[in-house]
Amino acid sequence: MSKIYVLHENNEWTDHLINRLEELQLPYEDWLLENGKVDLTSLPPDGVFYNRMSASSHTRGNRFAPELTSAVLPWLEQNGRTVINGSRALQLELSKVLQYLELEKFGIKKPRTVAAVGKDELLKAAESFEGKKFITKHNRAGKGLGVKLFQSVEALRQYVEGEEFEEPVDGVTLIQEYIESPESFITRCEFVGGKFLYAVRVDTSEGFELCPADACSIEDQLKEEELEPFQVREGFNHPVLEKYERMLTANDINTNTNYNSDAEAKSGKFGMLEVAKYLGEELERVNGAVLQ
Repeated sequence: MSKIYVLHENNEWTDHLINRLEELQLPYEDWLLENGKVDLTSLPPDGVFYNRMSASSHTRGNRFAPELTSAVLPWLEQNGRTVINGSRALQLELSKVLQYLELEKFGIKKPRTVAAVGKDELLKAAESFEGKKFITKHNRAGKGLGVKLFQSVEALRQYVEGEEFEEPVDGVTLIQEYIESPESFITRCEFVGGKFLYAVRVDTSEGFELCPADACSIEDQLKEEELEPFQVREGFNHPVLEKYERMLTANDINTNTNYNSDAEAKSGKFGMLEVAKYLGEELERVNGAVLQ
């Protein structure tokens, strides 16, 4: 019997999806890829394979989970299986450099960015931003890892030469021009099946670790009146959405995010429910093709 296979390395980030799959009575199997093996001469089972591998897996002790996934996905694809968020999507997930280049290809604006390997090269790169605020971030990361704001090259030097410096897992640090907005928030757009679902207003006044998942919640550190760092924006529309959808279609990306349950409950829009519905439709399509 065909199933939906959920490929991931972190149960906390798949619980909501599993609950929705069970709610819709969809057959599924959990593929935890913390470690394992792939017999490249074997045939994968029939079904729909949903890749949820995270670029921040190394922060949970799963350093090589993405590498294992990069072996599993081509094996599935070569054998004609339906893969949601396939090999190309994984490449983009693991490299902000590739993400920014792809955004540029589709006419989506991004801040000036320089990639550097090595502390000396990082400082040299920062010199070209002298007189401007800039941020650093890790090339391979999620959860805002390595994202820090600097006012000067000297401030970066003190950080780089100090004990608090965070070495990127792939060695690549990005320096990016800091775009200062009138208000301290960003708008995060969510897509399911390559189509816009909703937008979220994300408060950035407390820093740059902007993971919306319940597992990332820091509510106990916030004041009572600040307990809504994520809010669904009703009626959001912007010309950039069409560009995003074209980019997602070209790269076989559907969704690989986490959703904030409090924000969703207030809006009545549920990302993981829509993901589960989409996977169910894909499974129905696969099963129909097998019967023909």
